[in-house]
Amino acid sequence: MPAQTRTPRKASSRTTGTTKKAQASTDAAKSAKTTKSAASGVSSDQLLEFYRRMVLIRRFEERAARAYTQALIGGYCHLNLGEEAAVVGLTAAMRPTDYLFTNYREHGFALMRDISPERVMSELYGRVDGVSKGWGGSMHMFDITQRLLGGYGIVGGQIPLATGAGLAIDYRGGDDVVLCTMGDGTTNIGAFHESLNIAALWNLPVVYVVSNNRLGMGTTVEKSSAEPELYKRASTYRMASERVDGFDPEVVFEATQRAIASARSGKPFLLEVVTERLRGHSVVDPAKYRSPEEVAELKKYDPVHTYADRLKKQGLLDDEAIKKIDGEAMDAVGKAAAFAEASPFPDVDTLFDYTYATEVPNDSRRLPGEPLFPPLPRPSEAAKGARA
Repeated sequence: MPAQTRTPRKASSRTTGTTKKAQASTDAAKSAKTTKSAASGVSSDQLLEFYRRMVLIRRFEERAARAYTQALIGGYCHLNLGEEAAVVGLTAAMRPTDYLFTNYREHGFALMRDISPERVMSELYGRVDGVSKGWGGSMHMFDITQRLLGGYGIVGGQIPLATGAGLAIDYRGGDDVVLCTMGDGTTNIGAFHESLNIAALWNLPVVYVVSNNRLGMGTTVEKSSAEPELYKRASTYRMASERVDGFDPEVVFEATQRAIASARSGKPFLLEVVTERLRGHSVVDPAKYRSPEEVAELKKYDPVHTYADRLKKQGLLDDEAIKKIDGEAMDAVGKAAAFAEASPFPDVDTLFDYTYATEVPNDSRRLPGEPLFPPLPRPSEAAKGARA
């Protein structure tokens, strides 16, 4: 396994009111399973495309954060800021026909499945031109044509469903793969272990991806997981696994290719991608559990900036190209925001139109506050007299 070249920052204790530094128990740089290398067999054009896509996610998420403060986006909103390299590397290794299940931090994944920024932003705004017709919002994007099957608000809700999709592929004799992403906190719930166990027993074509940003909301992995090196959990099920540096899109891309090849051959895989989020758990989380020193340290490893620096050193980028790529991303995001604002809100009569994929007899169309059953007709006075 190639050795890595960057030591990720140390974790800090967040279960007390202090922000004193704690030992970095995961220390991805010291793990024999953590890889960091230059991608082999990847063209210069593809490396530049990695960067373009990372910049698009960055600018899109910054615009989403701004729109939330303007009350243009409601409900919950979780951003991929800081995870751009991981999102790009994971999705670049997928075929268009492979399936993607993810959690509520999915804006970047939707964009990388070639869903237009206009449709993604419209969904955030709750408009009819959105991915889910305006009824899903930030956490519930779904597009069967691009094989993005959610967006799930319930922690770990996607894992059993992704496993079931793997079973369906296997049952039908297909060769597609399911990629199922989750946060680090999800690895502590029962559905995670049940799904991995079933996938290993039945040799299902599923790649389980843990996007380990070191924080389950505000609690560190070290304080919530007895085994903080999460990829090791696969050994319980005799499943292949790997841990990689999520700040490097090339490394994530290569690792995902290996994981997908394994799953496509009938051997499920657990991939742990060690990354960071640059802001709080959601846009309303001020992330007070991080010290100013910790925030400053995070900025040193900003994946968009560090990757741009690397490509500059390789002669693939210069300041003019960086400015042009950034301008193109800003233009695309600006157009997406304008499109979303111009899109109408969905009509309340369409609320139940997408509850089921096919028609279901006697499904309820009751709106909130309406009685479960219609009121019975009042008996006439004559009927009352007859009964008397």
